Order: sequence, then structure tokens, then C-alpha cells
Amino acid sequence: MNIRNTRIEELDQVMEVYAHARKFMAEHNNPNQWKNNKPTREQIKQDILAKKHYICEEDGRIAAVFYFAHETDLTYREIYNGAWLNEEAYAVVHRIASSGLVKGAGSFCMNWASTQCSNLKIDTHEDNYVMQNMLKKCGFVPCGTIYLEDGEPRIGFQKVC
Repeated sequence: MNIRNTRIEELDQVMEVYAHARKFMAEHNNPNQWKNNKPTREQIKQDILAKKHYICEEDGRIAAVFYFAHETDLTYREIYNGAWLNEEAYAVVHRIASSGLVKGAGSFCMNWASTQCSNLKIDTHEDNYVMQNMLKKCGFVPCGTIYLEDGEPRIGFQKVC
């Protein structure tokens, strides 16, 4: 598999991957994480234009998509019922979704991100057991609860490489 920046002309294909992921989550007892067609087309377009959106591909097919950036996430400033592993600079992964075409694509993306930064943070919905298990398999540790800007709680995970 190969990871590269998403091109703006791939936006429609990327949105199809997110639609597939929403359906998958709903079928696996997680119907609320990306309700209301989140992430939005405009949000993903901005991610692409900022060169922070990536595609994992194999044999010319999109296996997964995700956001990756070396930046501070304001919703990670405070964590409840736990603590981050450290307070060092970190990179974030957000909006990761698999197309369902290639087994292990999500893990491949997370392992790639681990090669880009020695300190990673990500969050997921408490009902997203598939993501939680994948993160743990990739060496991430659940650290506590963070709250998104809209007040929704998420489990914050961190990996120090």
C-alpha cells in the first residue's frame, strides 16, 4: 500500500469512502459517531486544500482516507478521567475511514502516521469498538475523555513511538 496527499479531483471518491464508513459504523452498533453526514464535503475539501488529507491506496484503488497534521488540537487541551501520556508536541489523526476493499488498511495508515511523528493523538466514539481495537493493536493507549467543540465526548488515545 502507498500513502499520499489527496488530490482535489478525488473529492467525490473520498466522500464515497466516508459514506461507506458511516454505513459500516451504523451496522456495527455505532450509528452516532458521524451522524448528519459528517465529515462534511466542505470540511474534507478544506483538509485537501490544506494538504492535510491523505489517501492510502493499493493497485490504484482507495483503501482508506484520513487527516494527518503536526498540530495542536484545541479539544485535546483538557482530558477528563485520565491523562495524556505526555505534554510534548504531537501530530493528530482524524477522520480515518476504510473503503472496505483492503483488509488492514486502517492499521497501515496508523502505522504510517507513527513513522511521521513520535507522538500521536487520536480520538474516537465510545461505541466505535472496531476503531478502539485497531488503535490498541497499533500501540495506542486510551488516556481519558475529551470533548469535541459541540460537546460530544470521545475517548482520547495516544501513542508515543
